[in-house]
Amino acid sequence: MKLRIYIILTLLCVIGVPANTYANDTALEVSGWIPYWRDSEGIKDAKKHIKNIDIVYPFAFTVTTKGELRDQAGLGDREWKNFVKLAHKNNTLVVPTVMWAEGNHIHEVLSSTALRAEHIDGIVSMVEKGNYDGVDIDYESKESKTIDYFSLFLKELKKELGKKLLTCTIEARTPPESLYKEVPAFINYANDYSEIAKHCDRIEIMAYDQQRADIKLNAEKAGEPYMPVSDVDWVRKVVELALEDIPKEKIMLGISSYGHHYAVTVAPNWYRDYRKIGALNVPDILDVAKENKVTPSRNKSGEMSFTYLPKSSKVKLSKSLKIPKNTPKGNIISARALAHADKTGEEVTFNMAWYGDAESMKQKIDLAKEYNLRGVALFKIDGEEDQKVWKYLP
Repeated sequence: MKLRIYIILTLLCVIGVPANTYANDTALEVSGWIPYWRDSEGIKDAKKHIKNIDIVYPFAFTVTTKGELRDQAGLGDREWKNFVKLAHKNNTLVVPTVMWAEGNHIHEVLSSTALRAEHIDGIVSMVEKGNYDGVDIDYESKESKTIDYFSLFLKELKKELGKKLLTCTIEARTPPESLYKEVPAFINYANDYSEIAKHCDRIEIMAYDQQRADIKLNAEKAGEPYMPVSDVDWVRKVVELALEDIPKEKIMLGISSYGHHYAVTVAPNWYRDYRKIGALNVPDILDVAKENKVTPSRNKSGEMSFTYLPKSSKVKLSKSLKIPKNTPKGNIISARALAHADKTGEEVTFNMAWYGDAESMKQKIDLAKEYNLRGVALFKIDGEEDQKVWKYLP
């Protein structure tokens, strides 16, 4: 992308361009988070793809109850300092993420003029001392009463940062008509999209961890297990809703590279309960598939999944059970479990792994291009994302 932008800017100097024309008409900006719990692996991975990456977000800082920053990644270590130098040499921006997910403490700090000012001072000092290109604010699980204080915080922080970037990571918002059976007259949100758009230079929308949030898609895609990380049909709804309040040239579409492991209980006629066992990354997921001799297949969300009976299961699923023709290989066990429950009335619990691979990630990359968004943000860059995804990025 960097080379293309250079060529574009050179041409613009020669032929001119109408005001407000946006460079993203031809290319996507690529960014991604390096998590502190796999920072060495993430740095190695980012170095390998540095020519493809425009912004790296070290997912590094958490916050104390009083608003003080805690560096979980050790950004002062030589490994990180050398990486920052390499990134800048390659015109890649480094923008550390400050992550906070304690709603009550967020409110206590941001609603206090004194504590808010101290918090902002700490962030600005961190950016300046580290020679970073800005800061990424990722404050989740906020209370609705904090909405105006959060907007004020961003406004004041942006002023203090000056020319440094302020990027904001926010939760995806499912359209109310897809979230509720009966849409409430008033919905208490914790983020004011319009105000956030005024103060943040880029806005990363975490368009993942959908699960059962969209009741319309839950119904439309019934018939097989449905617990997506991010169905592309849901992501489209998320993007269209966000575009009502956020300019497209500020939106970075968050794309997940991980998956989840579930225990699913099937009763007659339906997949009733999904209990999360834990998060899984692609290498581990494929190991689980190999261990249980099952082949992953693409599901109704466009992602990958497979089902299997845990070794502790006492249920025997007969291969003679009638299941729909052309049942994907990954869904054979879930289909047999449903057939068994329908036939006997006996509930069955099986395991299911669900994850995004390069092809499902490409669907979101193409969606970002379709809506002419500023770019995409990968969560996460740590060597455990499906490496084939990089061939789909500028």
